Amino acid sequence: MSKLIKSIACGVSCLVLASCANLNTEQRDTASVKRDTIELNSRALVAVLERFDEAQQAAVELQENTSLTEYKLPGLNESLLDRSKTLLGTPYRYGGRSRATGFDCSGFVGYVYKQELGIELPRNTQGLLKMDAPVIARADLEPGDLILFNDRGRGRVSHVGIYMGDDKFIHSSSSRKGGGVRVDKLSSRYWNASYLQAKRVLNEEAQEPEEQVQWLSKIIE
Repeated sequence: MSKLIKSIACGVSCLVLASCANLNTEQRDTASVKRDTIELNSRALVAVLERFDEAQQAAVELQENTSLTEYKLPGLNESLLDRSKTLLGTPYRYGGRSRATGFDCSGFVGYVYKQELGIELPRNTQGLLKMDAPVIARADLEPGDLILFNDRGRGRVSHVGIYMGDDKFIHSSSSRKGGGVRVDKLSSRYWNASYLQAKRVLNEEAQEPEEQVQWLSKIIE
């Protein structure tokens, strides 16, 4: 396209020069001004078209070399896990519910849901166990599921964490050694023996975040 415009511009300039040869001085001066104007405009037009060609070519190369995929908002389970990871290392505190003072296990889980979704879960593990949410088989665990524990199969529910996938869960541990918010293996000896139940608080069928929040609100009413 730019080559064609250059040819047109050159042709116009030649016609102007030829016509100027048969004019008087005053007319020649006027024609000279017009010729210069035409030449400047022609050069500007050529420059613009060259830039357009370059931009068009760059766009084609970008489209050919880049895999363009539709952006998808992260799921609520992903955002919950991202939020929980920012709390790693926060110390354990019995009854704790804040980042500043520390968390107990249910305080940690409740904080993550409150800060990320604006929803308050039952405050203690007994309330979480009684919460009207689907119970999930251990083999079907997915990231975001709540995992409830007791003490190696003895007594009632005493601990809760959030499943992360790949046999890992995040929780606020009361252990004297390395306690606080940390990640542990579900298959480790103690946690494997203490596993009690898992609940799915996040609904897979609710695709939009607003739908998931509405579904969750019904669970904890």
